[in-house]
Amino acid sequence: MFENLTGRLQSAFKKLRSRGRLSEADIDDALRDVRLAMLEADVNYRVVRKFTEDIKTRAIGQEVMRSLTPGQQVIKIVNEEMTSLMGSTASKIAIASDGPTILVLAGLQGSGKTTVAGKLARRYSREGRHPLLVAADPYRPAAITQLEVLGKSLDIPVFSMGSDNSPVKICQAAVKHAIKNGRDPVIIDTAGRLHIDEQLMEEVAEIKRQIKPTEVLFVADAMTGQDAVNVAKEFNDRLNIDGVILTKLDGDARGGAALSIKAVTGKPIKLVGVGEKLDALEEFYPDRMASRILGMGDVLTLIEKAEAAIDEERARELEKKIVEQRGLTLDDFLDQLQQIKKMGSLDQLVGMIPGISGNFQVDEEQLKRSEAMIRSMTIQERRNPRIINGSRRMRIAKGSGTTVQDVNRLLKQFSQMNRMMRQLTGTGKKGMRKFKRGFPFSFNN
Repeated sequence: MFENLTGRLQSAFKKLRSRGRLSEADIDDALRDVRLAMLEADVNYRVVRKFTEDIKTRAIGQEVMRSLTPGQQVIKIVNEEMTSLMGSTASKIAIASDGPTILVLAGLQGSGKTTVAGKLARRYSREGRHPLLVAADPYRPAAITQLEVLGKSLDIPVFSMGSDNSPVKICQAAVKHAIKNGRDPVIIDTAGRLHIDEQLMEEVAEIKRQIKPTEVLFVADAMTGQDAVNVAKEFNDRLNIDGVILTKLDGDARGGAALSIKAVTGKPIKLVGVGEKLDALEEFYPDRMASRILGMGDVLTLIEKAEAAIDEERARELEKKIVEQRGLTLDDFLDQLQQIKKMGSLDQLVGMIPGISGNFQVDEEQLKRSEAMIRSMTIQERRNPRIINGSRRMRIAKGSGTTVQDVNRLLKQFSQMNRMMRQLTGTGKKGMRKFKRGFPFSFNN
């Protein structure tokens, strides 16, 4: 996510940090690099121009020029201005004060509206609410089928009237059905097109007039960059949308849409899709995203992911084993792998750790191989790896599609981890520092 932009910005900031004092020429040079980095990231050029002008106005002030760490002060200003650019504060989806919350998803075909509808339904269902999905695209049977498949997988009802009714009639009937059956919120998946056309705009506008939704949310594919921003502006000009949901943000190495869309449309990004799974939908926090783009990490989101994924009872049992020096088993190791996988892509997680983003490559395939090897072991082998002799290693390698060398490497790392755990117990801060330095793959701080 934003890998190219982060790398370019970090290079520009490195030059600033290396200087004891800054002149106006130094700031101009740095901002030239920032400007080029953002333009290459497909950020709207008007947005880039105002962004760099605002930074310069603040950067040539007394707070920077007389500072003992002027480079850090400029970076702080860039962080604040980037946060402001994306909306300053998080903007949540509104909840209706009377009757069911009605959300209309609009956007072009292929932007991910149907998947977002499923993700939203799952999100609200987990909060204890009773969502209703509405298939309001009568022109594309595949869209109705896709939504019905998603609804079935989530055990959430889908309201559909086939392809013989207008989108407005479908939405009106769906709202009546939701009220009668106590379903809330109502999530309407409208029809998309391959490009903006009058019929598409008028349909969504008529739906808005007739059912008066709580919010109209524009769904945009982040990977289309400025195209997504331009289409969002068109929709907003015609429909006065309430916010934006950016999909496929995890695949966007540039970042142009995320950085431009609020400034161009005036409407906030409310949620972002960060993966294909139905739980890969996150609230958008401008301050956290700015921090990630600038390579400063995102500790708060990392903590929230950990709290949601980690089983507290298992964590306490693991801690007890460490304190009592009982040693960990490969089952414990596998359990930790499983809990980390629940938190999302490792590349994304690493990007949230301050100082690591852009400088650390995660081999997810190696973790998959480790999991496969442990699953190929017997219960006795997982509990007591010392019994794993040559023939057992060959069997494990064959069963997991790996090599004996891979099995040897896993067992060696596991042995090192257990040895360091034992050394850590009772050795205080000195032992903790030794543990952090020595462990080849540390999961925790």
